[in-house]
Amino acid sequence: MAYLKYKEVTKYFNFSKALLKEELPSYVTDYIFEEEDILCGYKTARDYGVFTTKKIVLFDNTSTLGISKQIYTIPYNTISTISIIFTRSGAELSLFLNSGYPLRIKFINMTNIDKKRVRLIYSIISKIINNQKVSVSEIKKIQENDISFN
Repeated sequence: MAYLKYKEVTKYFNFSKALLKEELPSYVTDYIFEEEDILCGYKTARDYGVFTTKKIVLFDNTSTLGISKQIYTIPYNTISTISIIFTRSGAELSLFLNSGYPLRIKFINMTNIDKKRVRLIYSIISKIINNQKVSVSEIKKIQENDISFN
């Protein structure tokens, strides 16, 4: 029996701040195609992550001088399993890609509103990978930061 150990991408991403589309730098939005909409973006001290209606794009600035940058694009149709885990002050999306590659995206220092935003993102991604229809109102709610407890 062979054992393959996968290097996880996620140890570099601890997103702590949600960003609206307008707050994202242009080099980030350059990787978003015309036929997709940005749901929201996230930021660490040096990295960015963007959730669209088609994919996740993660920007890993591996150097404090900005010399090295890795960009990961994860189309939703390559995700076989998704789960969400909530902690007292954060959340984590755990994804397994069709290739078996694990991916964890952590969100830290979150308020209850931030947790609800991540839950909505999880819900949208889950619907997309299960070939269910995502409503325009769900997309608008995240895009317009209309996150409330009703």
